[in-house]
Amino acid sequence: MAERWVKNNKTVYNLSYHIIWCPKYRKCVLVNGVEKRLKELIFEKANEHNWIVKGLEIMPDHVHLFVSASPIEPPAFIVHQIKGYSSRILREEFPILKSKLPTLWTRSYYVESVGHISEKTILKYIENQKNK
Repeated sequence: MAERWVKNNKTVYNLSYHIIWCPKYRKCVLVNGVEKRLKELIFEKANEHNWIVKGLEIMPDHVHLFVSASPIEPPAFIVHQIKGYSSRILREEFPILKSKLPTLWTRSYYVESVGHISEKTILKYIENQKNK
């Protein structure tokens, strides 16, 4: 079982976020290979920043991400890094996205910090998204 806390020479923390965001106009464009590529891009960006993706589900019209990060990286930074990186690459690789939307993502997002006790609840919620 993984250690509950992350430790370094200055900090001990257990910090995770449940983040949700949508394509512009909540269009159902995360399909036909876009979903698979988006997952790859999210994991690439997470690995680059040493974030731990604990849960990820991509629906046709929104994304659920459960991610753990250090306290020096605010949720806004995480969201902007992932949305900016994925938008640029997805719009290059899937030209249909350029013709359907002026930008891939909305400027808004939902974020909630998650403590240890409710972690299982969030993971179950994300895992069950496709069963709705």
